[in-house]
Amino acid sequence: MIFKNTSKSKLTLAFISIVITFFVWQQGLRDSLNRPSVSFDISQKEQEIAELSVQSIPVNLKKFFIINDPVDQINKSLSDVSFEELTERNKLIRIITSESNAPLIYKNISKDFEDKNYKSLIDEIEKKSNNNTYKVNSEKFDLFKGDRFLYHLLSRKFDFDDSTLITKSFSRKMFFKILAIRLIPLLTILIGSILALKILWTTISLKKFGWKEIKSLDLELIDMVLLIAGGFVVLGEVVSPLFSISLVELFSKNISNELSQSLKIFFGYLFMAIPPLWIVFYQIKSLNGEFTFKKDYLQFNFLPIKYAITQGIKGWLTIVPFVLLISLIMNSLIDNQNGSNPLLEIVLNNNNYLSFFLLFITTTLLAPLFEEIIFRGILLPTLSRDFGVILGIIVSAFIFALAHLSLGEMPPLFVLGIGLAITRIVSGSLFSSVIMHSLWNGLTFLNLFLLRT
Repeated sequence: MIFKNTSKSKLTLAFISIVITFFVWQQGLRDSLNRPSVSFDISQKEQEIAELSVQSIPVNLKKFFIINDPVDQINKSLSDVSFEELTERNKLIRIITSESNAPLIYKNISKDFEDKNYKSLIDEIEKKSNNNTYKVNSEKFDLFKGDRFLYHLLSRKFDFDDSTLITKSFSRKMFFKILAIRLIPLLTILIGSILALKILWTTISLKKFGWKEIKSLDLELIDMVLLIAGGFVVLGEVVSPLFSISLVELFSKNISNELSQSLKIFFGYLFMAIPPLWIVFYQIKSLNGEFTFKKDYLQFNFLPIKYAITQGIKGWLTIVPFVLLISLIMNSLIDNQNGSNPLLEIVLNNNNYLSFFLLFITTTLLAPLFEEIIFRGILLPTLSRDFGVILGIIVSAFIFALAHLSLGEMPPLFVLGIGLAITRIVSGSLFSSVIMHSLWNGLTFLNLFLLRT
């Protein structure tokens, strides 16, 4: 019997934790189905940048960057969605990009807008649709200069010059953005594919995996249950947010909503990490009689630092093509996938630099370090010891994907989890998987940053 030497109180605590985790995770996965996919917003932002960059794209490159008219593409994608489900900005864009000579099909729709500036703009568009010769003072649109793409659309609709805002230097900046957005993933996929083929060829030639021994702590499966279910879920995801959210709300009454939102995420992650890390500390201390920071309990194996970092970069490059392939397959099989991580949308639409910095620290430093300690530092070695390396990799990757509470993103996250686990074993260094995880989150963050107009 696996738990024959385990106390009844420990078993009871583990059972309660599993039950709570089951209800928390099934509710979280169910809620994820009601969250829209951020891929729609990403696609639209990319088209907006393409439109704003048109005047700076070299003629011989236009066919590569502008296949179809970006504005037409945006209108088409917005038309495929129920008007009621669109944001106010997208409703406005859909109305503006409708045929200029056609009658306004959204007549008297201004009453459905809460933004008073949008309301007045709808009235102007209605006047224009009823009388094509209607001329409006372009100064009325100065309120929308903060949204360059919207201002650009208005200049097309009402035939006024927007060159003071959409300058050549700004357009050139947008061109470099669209260049980076298109080329960085392609280069990453190309290099990653070559690396993957090289590793596969080497493995076949040697007829063995170049895996290094990973040392697990002398913990039982019941300890894993208490760590993941008890620490990560019950204390980390259920109890801790009560304190972190209350703390931020107490001290953020006079700051912007964007900064307040980012502070909640930043401190939420810190508070969420404390209980499971404290459990890890307690478990190690109970095994060794003490906890000494100088001892490498989890095989971080920082040294040689160049090797550890290189292995992390190689792991990241190698897994990128596989994760993107799974994402493409999912997109082809399931239309309008829901369940994107809400953090992606927050980053995409954030315009506060301090807020952006906090989100960057959270996603590229805090999250990789914390998650790698739990999933590849503790869970993977224990499962590999008890069930074998292959099953250890698969199970730890599945739990890693499940813990993100996003049904639509589970397959790509599962593949990423496998890649992180393999990097951990191949390198013999937990630090390498932290680097790999940080690079993955960093590339996603960079792409979202570039998509901001």
